[in-house]
Amino acid sequence: MSQSHIDRTWFREVNTAWDGYSVSLGIEEILYDEKSKYQDIMVFKSTSFGNVLVLDGTIQCTERDEFTYQEMISHLPLNSHPNPVKVLVIGGGDGGVVREVLKYSSVENVTLCEIDEKVIEVSKQFIPSMSSCLSDPRVTIHCGDGISYVTEHTEEFDVIITDASDPVGPAEGLYELTFYEKLKNALRPDGVICCQGETPWFDLPLIKNVIGYCRQCFPTVEYALGNTPTYTGGSIGYILCGTNPARDLKIPIRHFNDVELDAMNIKYYSPEIHQSAFVLPRFVKKVLTEEVNIVI
Repeated sequence: MSQSHIDRTWFREVNTAWDGYSVSLGIEEILYDEKSKYQDIMVFKSTSFGNVLVLDGTIQCTERDEFTYQEMISHLPLNSHPNPVKVLVIGGGDGGVVREVLKYSSVENVTLCEIDEKVIEVSKQFIPSMSSCLSDPRVTIHCGDGISYVTEHTEEFDVIITDASDPVGPAEGLYELTFYEKLKNALRPDGVICCQGETPWFDLPLIKNVIGYCRQCFPTVEYALGNTPTYTGGSIGYILCGTNPARDLKIPIRHFNDVELDAMNIKYYSPEIHQSAFVLPRFVKKVLTEEVNIVI
């Protein structure tokens, strides 16, 4: 369980599951600190990473490095689908994933399903670089439970992106087998999903379990890694699944060149990054592909 500590001018993210480790950021000013119906929400202005959104003591995003995560969790699945038209984003009330999805001209509708309306409100106020896109006419906002939403919408979406926080509180059900079964049912033919995949430095048992659930539901399942400095361990994983067994999710469909990437304001993702993200460290690959004991 995560807890936040304010130590004079420092914010410390401490998780009881990560003994002896914490992430710390210098605080310039606390901008917002309230409890919503679902969780504690805090925003502070950091000394070097801009405004920081914290939910239940866990850093969700910072203005300085948020693009690393938003681009990967969005462009990995979008660039693994031949023609994404209708996209569902579960979680992600800060708007970062929606912002990236809207960069594809083929996308006609993006539904944001966020359980906590307060996250959307706070993000609009304090992180407009991420949330201003939510006013785009192609965006539909549904404030409610993601599991219930996908249950009620079958064969409707080309791509589903689950921008979930850690598996505690309102996000706990997003890491269970039944959820991935419902995700598959909500996809159109040739559909793709991408889920936040935690960090192998601290969460390998959980990652292994979720990968196992996904393999029961999808013919193609892959795990990718990217770098986000303010996330625990400095890295974050992405679980990519597809319904088309003939499609290699590790190979991007569109090979954007530098001019196109600049026009889309993409700063981290590229076709080369797409392919290299699936080249895993040996200790991760062994755990996810073989029956071995998890020891780090």
